[in-house]
Amino acid sequence: MTDLPRLWHEFVEAHPEFAGERPEVEPFGDTPEMADRLGQLVLAGTKRATAGPVEEGVPPDGAHWVLLDGRGEAVAVIRTTEIRIGRLDSVDDAFAWDEGEGDRTRDWWLDAHRGYFRRRLPHVTDFDALPTVFERFTVVWPPALAD
Repeated sequence: MTDLPRLWHEFVEAHPEFAGERPEVEPFGDTPEMADRLGQLVLAGTKRATAGPVEEGVPPDGAHWVLLDGRGEAVAVIRTTEIRIGRLDSVDDAFAWDEGEGDRTRDWWLDAHRGYFRRRLPHVTDFDALPTVFERFTVVWPPALAD
């Protein structure tokens, strides 16, 4: 696992029970600017949820993820605490708030995610019906930022 970021190795040194786990190592978003913006929301404690299309995979509850910024640098280790699968338009106010983006309303969230999914999945025609993974998470590393 030497190809994993140093931040993950530091986390495993403090939590050896996760030594055999291989986390996802990815940014949020689809541009470096978005990765930086969303990563900052995570580090500030504002963002504690994310959503993506089911066809891109469903993380297991309790899985870890090394969050990258727009330059590919690891900024935090997060852990999935809740997964729900539903239509994109099944998002509720609480989830939109927990995603921490825009004005944190359901309307803003739906508009932004329709646009994001349109860029990622141009073959889809009904984005509101798109099977979506609604994921909540906590920050577990570095210790100064952990929930």
